[in-house]
Amino acid sequence: MRICVFLSAADLDDRYTRPAREFAELLGKGGHTLVWGGSDVGLMKVVADGVQSAGGRLCGVSVDFLAASARPGADEMVIAKDLAERKRLLLAKSDAVVIMVGGTGTLDEATEILELKKHGHTDKPVVLLNTAGFYDGLKEQFRRMEAEGFLPRPLTDLVFFAEEAVGALAYLEESRGIG
Repeated sequence: MRICVFLSAADLDDRYTRPAREFAELLGKGGHTLVWGGSDVGLMKVVADGVQSAGGRLCGVSVDFLAASARPGADEMVIAKDLAERKRLLLAKSDAVVIMVGGTGTLDEATEILELKKHGHTDKPVVLLNTAGFYDGLKEQFRRMEAEGFLPRPLTDLVFFAEEAVGALAYLEESRGIG
């Protein structure tokens, strides 16, 4: 499976890097391909290192203004002209999506895939990996949107909330009939 991971390129502490590395190693050991923002810094590097060291493949999609930090030695690296093209390519190259901890860019990517699912433009499974409760507030907001009629589909049709890496990957593999 080609799994797109939306996540931060920031240097983060162990409560975020450890679970990300764990997910990456599970992804690699499962023979999957990481599709990610292509960066060789911060949490993006941690995940790429983990996937590669566990035998998985790397498919990066960087963007012109970040190309200097693109990971050398990825199995595939594409440089998009802008962020919109980058998101489109990340989704086009993947079978499933995992949303890890991140900032506004990650949130933008997350809401775009959920909007596409909401309108039936994709059926890719989406997991929000709620490491260290990072997305508790967002999870609550999504539940409020559902309860108050802002979502035309049940929230469970849009996203699976996972607290642990193993649960995230198990959900994706089950969704795609792997395992």
